Amino acid sequence: MLLHALSIAGSDSGGGAGIQADVKTWSALGVYAMTAITAVTAQNTVGVQAIHKIPLDCIRSQIDSVFSDIRVDAVKIGMLADADIIATVVEALTRWKPPIIVLDPVMVAKGGDHLLEPAAVQALRTLLVPLASVITPNLPEAEVLTGLKVSSLAAMKDASRAILELGARAAVIKGGHLEGQAIDILATPAGCLELPAPRLEARHTHGTGCTLSAAITANLAKGMPLADAVRAAKTYTANAIQHGISLGHGIGPTHHFHDLWKEIH
Repeated sequence: MLLHALSIAGSDSGGGAGIQADVKTWSALGVYAMTAITAVTAQNTVGVQAIHKIPLDCIRSQIDSVFSDIRVDAVKIGMLADADIIATVVEALTRWKPPIIVLDPVMVAKGGDHLLEPAAVQALRTLLVPLASVITPNLPEAEVLTGLKVSSLAAMKDASRAILELGARAAVIKGGHLEGQAIDILATPAGCLELPAPRLEARHTHGTGCTLSAAITANLAKGMPLADAVRAAKTYTANAIQHGISLGHGIGPTHHFHDLWKEIH
């Protein structure tokens, strides 16, 4: 059976992150991709030049249009920009009740550009996190969500438990910002699981967070147990990073179709 996933996120004109990364990841993993665009960014390998937020009624209409006609096996949420957009998405998902919601709490682009208004953090924390089957913050995002300083493996575990207390059913805290071996933490009410991986020395990593969360979404839609879904997503993302694409003048994107393209190039 063909599985269908809906990405509710921003558009990256450079094609490496956001909606574009989700569509490419799901296409590579055999899941049909649908989209509800929350914002359009003018973005390339060197940064974000402009952001245009989509009107709320249009965001709502995109979500309703998909759900009213097509079975949605999983939803992934990325850039939401402000509190009003968050509230609109929460209202729609509360009505439609998708079985899986993966939340990537996008706050800052890799180049440092802010993609979530500071006033929206509380709405994200109180309205959206409780809907999440899984939330996938990096360390700076985990600090914003919990108010904790997250600079060690022990602190990552404390932060993951604090995120579960906000209402998420599971949390994957990405440890890429720590020095040494890259260790992610998968937290559920049953406890914390360390997921170590070799640190990759790669320049072209734009869209890494979007790619990982999209891959987790696809794997959960396929019925994988959570830990297996995260491990498989980490492997897929690591391969995409290792084959990152050099383009433009800055940080290029991960290669979502690394397995396919090696057969035709």
